[in-house]
Amino acid sequence: MGGFSYFVILAGMRTGSNFLESNLNAFPDLTCHGEAYNPHFIGYPKRDTLLGLTAAQRDADPLRLLAAMRAESGVVPGFRFFHDHDPRILAHVLGDPACAKIVLTRNTLESYVSWKIAQETGQWKLTNVKHHREAQVRFDAAEFQRFQSENAAFHAMIRNALQETGQGAFWVDYSDLQSLEVINGLGAYLGAAAPLPELQKNLKRQNPGSLRDKVKNADEMEAALARFDIYGLGVAPQIEPARNAGVPNYLAAEEPPLLFQPIPAGPTARVRGWMEALAGAEGLTTGMTQKDLRQWLRRNKAHRGFTVVSHPLTRAHRVFCERILPTGEGAFLEIRGYLGRAFEAPMPEEGVALSPEDHRACFAAFLKFVKANLAGQTPMRMDPAFATQAAVIHGFSQVIAPDLIIREATLELGLAYLAAEQGIDAPRLAEEAAKGPDLAEIYDADLEKLCKDVYGRDYLAYGFKPWDKR
Repeated sequence: MGGFSYFVILAGMRTGSNFLESNLNAFPDLTCHGEAYNPHFIGYPKRDTLLGLTAAQRDADPLRLLAAMRAESGVVPGFRFFHDHDPRILAHVLGDPACAKIVLTRNTLESYVSWKIAQETGQWKLTNVKHHREAQVRFDAAEFQRFQSENAAFHAMIRNALQETGQGAFWVDYSDLQSLEVINGLGAYLGAAAPLPELQKNLKRQNPGSLRDKVKNADEMEAALARFDIYGLGVAPQIEPARNAGVPNYLAAEEPPLLFQPIPAGPTARVRGWMEALAGAEGLTTGMTQKDLRQWLRRNKAHRGFTVVSHPLTRAHRVFCERILPTGEGAFLEIRGYLGRAFEAPMPEEGVALSPEDHRACFAAFLKFVKANLAGQTPMRMDPAFATQAAVIHGFSQVIAPDLIIREATLELGLAYLAAEQGIDAPRLAEEAAKGPDLAEIYDADLEKLCKDVYGRDYLAYGFKPWDKR
């Protein structure tokens, strides 16, 4: 084993990283330089330099300190890294196959309580049990949730980086630290020539005993933890692909400087008509590249970007009426045929009007298709027209986030606000041309439930029936 030039211990506070470092430093051919990239000190508290470099020199060029470590002869060097250390060096080491990654974990609640005790006592290491300081601490649910979220995000980022670069890591749990066999296995992984005869005994466990004994409000802690969804019971796997920013579809006006970022299957035609009335058809620009957009933003310092979200049922019905029912130009013919075959939808011939009952049945079949499609269960493409609006807006944000998100139910009011902000009168907003039966005519509880199933996040974000005016 071995073959690594250096290593990093990716850990969190109160996970046993000091004890792990102590044992790695016991190998003659391994050396760990503490928290080399801690923003508050360099290597260890109350030290001014590490390998001849000051903290200021390290901060100016983080790779310079890493180069100094790797220049050491006869040892494989490394350091400990926590989630709030210099992110520049983290990006480098995660992408470097020459760096051995050690991921140290611990039960998050144990880490949190230990962290609270260390804050209370001021004792972060224990080398002599005679000097042990005890304390009971108060569990804070909101604080613990932040602690847990930061820890989970850090480990998710590490895991994704390793997956994307085809690398592995040596995973160590807090409970493994008392195993000589595990520590020697880690030493062999890093390239140590010989195993340790025993574990180091200079550091002692600080807070033995049960978690209940360490917390003042143990009953309150248990009640708070019962509300945590630790197994992700309410989280569905994210299969829907990330959406790009869709810059060529943006609609920009110079006077006034407004940027419309349309969500597919939204009220785009109505907004375009409103912007044409405001700036003139020749005053609008579309089909931009990202370079064009950057130039437009530089020219228009007082710009405002906006988008419009629709009730997910309204939006799905619009796609259904405009893309699924017709068979002419722009129709989704493959999806239309698939609905008839796989979902037994009574699709009409071109030009044949559906009864409200058949329209509802076909539309319900379409919603079932969208649910299966976004879950990756159909051979059909995941078209942006029935993507979640949350995914589309996230795609916008990769380039520029909209300043204002307007609900379609209050579109006229939102556009009037934009015009007023620019110091001009808002033109009249045209009504939407009806295509197919009014949604209110076919609405029932089954369609509402289907909509919730398909567009959970979008549905909760919108919050009321599609024809309500709020």
